[in-house]
Amino acid sequence: MQEQGFIESRDEMEKLLREEEIGYLGLSLDGKPYVVPLNYSYSGGRIFFHCGLKGKKLDFLKENSQVCFTVARQLGEVREHAGGNPCHVDSDSVICYGRAKMIENLVERSKALNEFNRRFRPDAPDVPEERVRNCGVAEITISEMTGRRERDRKRTCWRYVFRKEGHWRRHPDLNRGLRFCRPLPYHLAMPP
Repeated sequence: MQEQGFIESRDEMEKLLREEEIGYLGLSLDGKPYVVPLNYSYSGGRIFFHCGLKGKKLDFLKENSQVCFTVARQLGEVREHAGGNPCHVDSDSVICYGRAKMIENLVERSKALNEFNRRFRPDAPDVPEERVRNCGVAEITISEMTGRRERDRKRTCWRYVFRKEGHWRRHPDLNRGLRFCRPLPYHLAMPP
C-alpha cells in the first residue's frame, strides 16, 4: 500500500466524528489498559460523554486524565489476498489524544447533556434538573487528532494539533516530509 505524509486539516476527521455514533475511550491506570465503547458528542475540539457518578471509568480518570478516543468505520467486505498482496478493506478512522475531566458545574453539565441528547434525538426536551444532578458528564479536550482513509489500497492521512486555546499549530515534523502516517509521540502532542 502506498504511504504518504499527513495533510494539515481537521475537516475530514471532524466530519467522521460527527457522523459516527459509537467511539472507544482508551484509559490506562498503573500500566493496565481499559477501553470502553460509548456514545458521544463532538464539538470544537472537545468530546463529551455521559456516565454514572461512580464507576471504573471515573476511577481511571481520577488517577490518569490522559485518554485516547477513536472512531472507525469499515466500508464493504475485506478483500481477498490477490497475488500475494495483503488483505485490504476500505475504511475511515480517527484517533484523538487528550485529557478528560468531569464537568462539575451543573449549568455546564446541563448544556452538555442537552447537546448530547439532541445529537441523537433532535427534538428532545431539556434534561430535567434532577437528572442533571444524578448524571455525570466528561469532557475530553483534544490535543491532537490523526485520521486515515483507505480507498482501493490508497491511504490518505490527516493530522491536527490543538493549542490550549483550541487553535491549530504546525508541528515541526510536518515540515520534514514525514513519510508514514503515524501519530506524534504523546509528549509532543500535548499542549505546552
